[in-house]
Amino acid sequence: MKITNLFLISCFISSCAYSANQTNTSFNKAKKMLEKSVYNEHKVTLYCGAAFDFAKHVIPPEGFYSLKYQKRAKKIEWEHVVPAKNFGRTFKEWRTGDPQCINRKGKSFKGRKCAEKVNIEYRYMQADMFNLFPAIGAVNALRSNYNFAMQPGEKNDFGSCEMKIANRKAEPPEAARGQIARAYMYMENNYPRYSMSRQQRQLMNAWDKQYPVNSWECKRTKKITVLQSGNNEVVQSRCIAKNLW
Repeated sequence: MKITNLFLISCFISSCAYSANQTNTSFNKAKKMLEKSVYNEHKVTLYCGAAFDFAKHVIPPEGFYSLKYQKRAKKIEWEHVVPAKNFGRTFKEWRTGDPQCINRKGKSFKGRKCAEKVNIEYRYMQADMFNLFPAIGAVNALRSNYNFAMQPGEKNDFGSCEMKIANRKAEPPEAARGQIARAYMYMENNYPRYSMSRQQRQLMNAWDKQYPVNSWECKRTKKITVLQSGNNEVVQSRCIAKNLW
C-alpha cells in the first residue's frame, strides 16, 4: 500500500477530526502563498517588526544589528515557530532513515531530508502556514531550533530588536509572544504526534493570556484558513471573544 493511502487511512481514523493542514504538502509552495496572499499587505517580520519588500529584502528597524549571519540579515526567511526538528524527530525517517533515503553516491541519509522525501504526514506539518512566519534571516539562523524561555539578565542579540538567545534557549520580544504561543498551541492541538513539554506549555499558556490577539493576527488567520482549508480554532476563538473575527 502506498504511503499516501496509509496516511489517508490514518487521517480518517484519527487526525481528520482536527483542523490540521491537509491541503498542501509543499513547503516551497506554502512560502510563496504566504508571500503573495497573506503578507502582501503586511510585510513585517514576527520577531523584530522589520519591514521587507516583494524581493524579500529587509528594511531593518533603527538600531538593529547582527554580529553573525550578516548576509542572511539582509533578507527575510520563513521561520517554523515550532521548529521542524521538534515535530520531525517524532518520525522514524528523521531518526533512523528509510530504505528510500539513498543519495546518488549510494549513501543512506536521515533527518529532515529523509522525512520530507518519504513521509507525507511530515510534509503536511512542515508546510502548515499557521506555523510559518517571516523573520530576518540572521534571527532565524541564530534562533535555530531552540525552545522559548525567559532569559533574565541576558543581552539582546540584535541591538534594538529585543531577541535574546543564550543557553540554547530564545526569549522573543513581547510583541511576538502572543502569536508564538498560539502557534505552539495550534500545533499541539491539531497534530497528535506533537506535544509540548510541561514547562513549555505553561509558558505558552501564560503568553497567550498576557499578549492577546490583535486585528492583524486575526486577519492573517482568516487568510490562511481560506488557503489551507483548515481552521485555527485557537486564534479564531480569541478573535471572536474580542469581536475581531
